[in-house]
Amino acid sequence: MKNIPQRTCIGCNQKKNKDELIRIVKKADNEIFIDKECKKEGRGAYVCNNAECVNKLIKNNKIGKIFKIEISSEVYENLRGVILGK
Repeated sequence: MKNIPQRTCIGCNQKKNKDELIRIVKKADNEIFIDKECKKEGRGAYVCNNAECVNKLIKNNKIGKIFKIEISSEVYENLRGVILGK
């Protein structure tokens, strides 16, 4: 039986299978982006694929706290667009 990696959502703090979550990456030059393939190089954080967790991230500026940098509203809007399928 193959072991499925688990990650913790930074919005709700629940452990889920890695393939159920969306990966947010910070590159060495402090660029923040969404890694749909989960293969890009950089520091990663995971969030559930639902609007409730994304809203918690935005409200509490969780991504900025985790990566210890200032996050633009554009990054949050991009994430919201991915979640809502826009």
